[in-house]
Amino acid sequence: MSRSTPRYRSPSSFSFGPGPLSLALKAIIGVNVVMFLATTFKPELQLHLGLVPQWVLRDLRVYQLVTYMFIHAGIWHIVFNMLALWMFGTELERIWGTRFFLKFYFVTGIGAGCLTVLLSLLPIGPLRQLYGSDIIGASGAVYGLLLAYGMSFPNRPIYMYLVFPIPARIFVLIMGAIAFYTSLSDSGGGVANATHLGGLLVAYLYLKGSRLRLNPWAEVKYRYIKWKINRVRKKFDVYSGGKNDEWNRRVH
Repeated sequence: MSRSTPRYRSPSSFSFGPGPLSLALKAIIGVNVVMFLATTFKPELQLHLGLVPQWVLRDLRVYQLVTYMFIHAGIWHIVFNMLALWMFGTELERIWGTRFFLKFYFVTGIGAGCLTVLLSLLPIGPLRQLYGSDIIGASGAVYGLLLAYGMSFPNRPIYMYLVFPIPARIFVLIMGAIAFYTSLSDSGGGVANATHLGGLLVAYLYLKGSRLRLNPWAEVKYRYIKWKINRVRKKFDVYSGGKNDEWNRRVH
């Protein structure tokens, strides 16, 4: 029977990035890479799997609201998106759990696509151009992860352009302002910045809704139970003691 001696890291050793990839992130990145290779050899797939608002509304190609997230235009497009997914997604999955992380990722990505389709109907020049455009990329979901990262770690430094350290919350505001401005101007350079903005908005609403546990039926049940308990207290002359009223504290 052999004994293994513990390994100690050298004081000079260091780690790069947020940590190793989880199975969920490996699966997402793997599908993106496979689809990138598929569209490289068969470019016509990009037109069918990308998000074209006109086709979603006219031909009911609703599957494009999902497939567009896995299609990329070039090597740098997919590299930067997958790098951001790893950098911001790893730690968020660690604190949220895989189930909530995956749900958040797809809700923000699909939600960003839905908002893009709706915005393409507005009579505003740059947004109206989206109606017949082929929108691709995971940026909507990635921008959602960026906002979630900024809300979870507001003071964590992010190096803008790999040089300037900026607190995460400020970085999110800058990226949101850029996406908003470019989505309403003609300087978008072919990038669907409205989808980026949609990812930020959907992520914010989803996180706020999750924290507040917006469930109308659950709220009705809570109020009913509270009313019954208050009736019992009055009936038996039971009153809360102490300085604090603990009833209004909910356990999450």
